[in-house]
Amino acid sequence: MDFAFSEEQEMLRASARELMNDRYPPERVAAIADGGGFDREEWPAIAGLGWIGISVPEEQGGAGLGFLEELVIVEELGRALYPGPFLSTVVLGLEALRLGRAEELISDILSGKRIATVGWAGEDGRFDVDPAPKVSWDDERLSGVKLFVPDIGVSDLLVIVGGTAQGAGLWTVDRDAEGVTWRELPTVDGTRRQGEVTLREARATALHIDGPASLERLRDRALAALAAEAVGLGSRAIELALDHTRTREQFGKPIGAFQAVAHQLAQAFLEVETARSLCYWAGWAVAEGTPEASTAAAAAKARAAEAAVAACERAIQTHGGIGFTWEHPLHRYYKRALGIAATFGWGDSLRARVAADLLDPP
Repeated sequence: MDFAFSEEQEMLRASARELMNDRYPPERVAAIADGGGFDREEWPAIAGLGWIGISVPEEQGGAGLGFLEELVIVEELGRALYPGPFLSTVVLGLEALRLGRAEELISDILSGKRIATVGWAGEDGRFDVDPAPKVSWDDERLSGVKLFVPDIGVSDLLVIVGGTAQGAGLWTVDRDAEGVTWRELPTVDGTRRQGEVTLREARATALHIDGPASLERLRDRALAALAAEAVGLGSRAIELALDHTRTREQFGKPIGAFQAVAHQLAQAFLEVETARSLCYWAGWAVAEGTPEASTAAAAAKARAAEAAVAACERAIQTHGGIGFTWEHPLHRYYKRALGIAATFGWGDSLRARVAADLLDPP
């Protein structure tokens, strides 16, 4: 068994990093986050690279690679704090449409013509699977409230996750359809804006899925991707700290020579690299549909999110006063890490799920 990345995967990583460095340097990301948000006119460029359909089979119009390659991209996007709708559209929206076999909409997403997002959390803010957050479905009309909907401002297609008396389901709704109102919420992370969607008898289309089992696969995929993103941003935060320790001097030598600094960054590196191993194990398990996929995804996201938060905190401390300034990019990494930690369950709830799976396996 080969645990190393393939040559093709490393080439994909290198090309993604080069593109992010070129198009989304820190100052550009800051301008997008503090300004009008992501420009949807930039999205077709991502479609042109084939990243949207990277894990979609060629016969369906995709690149025919796999979920592990998608995670390689996600890790690099996390490293760059990419402010576009990759998580919402590719990881969540496109996969939800594939689960529901919505072929025409899948084609529109792959081409970059449309941008999709997923409304999952109900009014209590929970990303439950069984039972799914309650919605009302009557005569092709959908009603309900969804919180923390990512990239709502640039999306035009909503995939709604919900549960009725008949069971769990997925529905598609045009964002600007009659009966749909939305607003962006004041959240910590300006690089990934989230919103609230209210549906009042909005005309919707039901997708045919396998009940909670389909939603669980979608959630596992999201957890693994969030773990990869956390690994990417945690690694970058450590790199920024290391660069600073090599140039900042105290008492005539670089501060990285002092154990109080070096040990903190070594611990952060250990935690992030451990999370990386969990992340790609989870990605493999989700891609292969193994019995431990849900356990692996929950463990990876819990570990990676907390490792990223800790790495950012240590990097900020290493920078001293400058680390707390608005102009330095570290606060944006920290905010994204906090956002990841809160999405699809905090670490405590995910570890409780892992413990339950281990003590009472399915």
